[in-house]
Amino acid sequence: MKCPVDGTTLVMADRQGVEIDYCPECRGVWLDRGELDKIIERSAPAAPPQAPAAPPQAAEPRGHDDDHGGYRKKRRGSFLEDIFDF
Repeated sequence: MKCPVDGTTLVMADRQGVEIDYCPECRGVWLDRGELDKIIERSAPAAPPQAPAAPPQAAEPRGHDDDHGGYRKKRRGSFLEDIFDF
């Protein structure tokens, strides 16, 4: 087989039980269908699959120190305000 880049004859090598073709001139590597999956599968450590990470939270824009995005905390009143409507 010839290198698609420079026409040099490709050399076959065995990597982790998978035969790959590479060019000794341009150092290009060509894989047949399914070979990349086999290499990844064999090189990954035998670890249990992890749950996907949560997406990062967008940072809230920062304004003035006293600006809370237009919302202010409600001041906690006395216990009488909980009982009666003032």
